[in-house]
Amino acid sequence: MAEDQTDGAGAAPFGYDVTKVMAALPHRYPLLLVDRVLGLVPDESIHAVKAVSMNEQFFQGHFPGRPIMPGVLQIEALAQAAGVLAVETLGLAGTGKLVYFMAIEGAKFRNPVEPGCLLHLHVEFTQKRARVCKFAGKAMVDGKVTCEVSFTAMIADS
Repeated sequence: MAEDQTDGAGAAPFGYDVTKVMAALPHRYPLLLVDRVLGLVPDESIHAVKAVSMNEQFFQGHFPGRPIMPGVLQIEALAQAAGVLAVETLGLAGTGKLVYFMAIEGAKFRNPVEPGCLLHLHVEFTQKRARVCKFAGKAMVDGKVTCEVSFTAMIADS
């Protein structure tokens, strides 16, 4: 995946906090799964994070005594990061357009995500057209891949 703008010599930090994330995405609590964008290269990639807290609603039932973030929510977090990337790249902010899932392919879950983790979301474009985009995503904790997936999204009116 491409390096984000926070890495490398002389690169300025990318300031995209939760307020800007909420301006780009329609999601809200409890389903907003992107807390901050650390790096974004338009037309290429995004590096976002989700701070996984014990206060997340899903931990009440998944699983009592051994809380683990559901894999499907890791994929949703990656898709939301891709949504921010698409909004920024395609200039969709304020247009009333939304980014919808069309397909999820090759999802693999490698390691559990537990409360207290900082889940790093790395997504890159693999194909970009006017209304349909394809992405490859990896979620990671402490440098270990927790989830990897390819997915397709459609740009449509809300």
